Amino acid sequence: MDFAFSDEQEELRRTVRAFLADTSPETEVRRLMETPEGFDRALWRRMGTELGLQGLAVPEEYGGAGCGPVEVGAVMEEMGRALLCAPFLSSAVLATTTLLRSDDEEARKKLLPGLASGELVATLALTEDSARWDAEGVQLTARESAGSWLLNGHKTFVLDGACADVVLTVARTGDDGIGVFWVDGDASGLTREPLPTMDPTRRQARLDYDDVPATRLRTHGDGWDLVAQVLDHAAVALAAEQVGVASRALETAVEYAKVRHQFGRPIGSFQAVKHLLADVLLEVESARAAAHYGLLAAQNDDPELPATASLAKAFCSDACLQATEQNIQVHGGIGFTWEHPAHLYLKRAKTSQLLFGDPAHHRELLAQRIGMEAVGGTA
Repeated sequence: MDFAFSDEQEELRRTVRAFLADTSPETEVRRLMETPEGFDRALWRRMGTELGLQGLAVPEEYGGAGCGPVEVGAVMEEMGRALLCAPFLSSAVLATTTLLRSDDEEARKKLLPGLASGELVATLALTEDSARWDAEGVQLTARESAGSWLLNGHKTFVLDGACADVVLTVARTGDDGIGVFWVDGDASGLTREPLPTMDPTRRQARLDYDDVPATRLRTHGDGWDLVAQVLDHAAVALAAEQVGVASRALETAVEYAKVRHQFGRPIGSFQAVKHLLADVLLEVESARAAAHYGLLAAQNDDPELPATASLAKAFCSDACLQATEQNIQVHGGIGFTWEHPAHLYLKRAKTSQLLFGDPAHHRELLAQRIGMEAVGGTA
């Protein structure tokens, strides 16, 4: 299996990197993370109309480019490098994948063109107070009333939940099954509250539902099967972003080690610093291989995707956190200051480590998915 990007995919990476260098420098990241929405809607629409980024995975019949997870992963990697403040993960990955893998052609026709063009922002609301990423964590209820559905309960840690135009909500139905429901962002009975987060470059929100009207998406079988597929695709996309974050942190550390002098020589010439950076390089390149393997599995609908997704998410989470932590260590005192961007990469790494389940959760999933039995009650 070839883990390298094709010439066309590399050109996509270069185009996105150049675009983000112009539109998402550190000054713009710091400005946007202080705004109410946390992103620039005009830029979001430009990304959809000029570059077609939000529609990469959307089939051409719905206004997209007809590409797949590998292209999305290449873009996510570049967005991670730039710490882009935009709802790409929530809208172009979570929500778009949910619609594509559902059995609801009507919803696809209504929503995908707007999502692909950047006119709409959508998200997937799954987790609640337990912060669980499994079916047992879903307690929000859906009941039928006069031929429609009403949702009651709450969701929390919802990516871009306060600004999304459409919220695809996972709820428990009367037959104790799981369903996915389309809710308009301005629906009656829906209250949205932005949450304070460690990472100000990626927004989260709490959503309260009080008899909120909703439309149930048609799915193949139980809705949790759909959600599980979406989480696997999202995990490998996030792993690619983590590679981008880690790569940029490593580059920053190496650049600083070349110019920072102690005892009349660059600190990068000291054996301890060399070994530290070499260890980080090994982790980053291993993470890149794991992420790319996961993207290829998603692209090909490989039966190994569930195991590969958990492997990639667990490994890339740890590698990304290590790279951003060591970047601060190499910088010393200046790396701990608000003015230096190192802490922004560390915060993105830490929150991404927990998103869609932490490494321990995914190692347990991996053991289950490859048929290993837990030893002593743990995987």
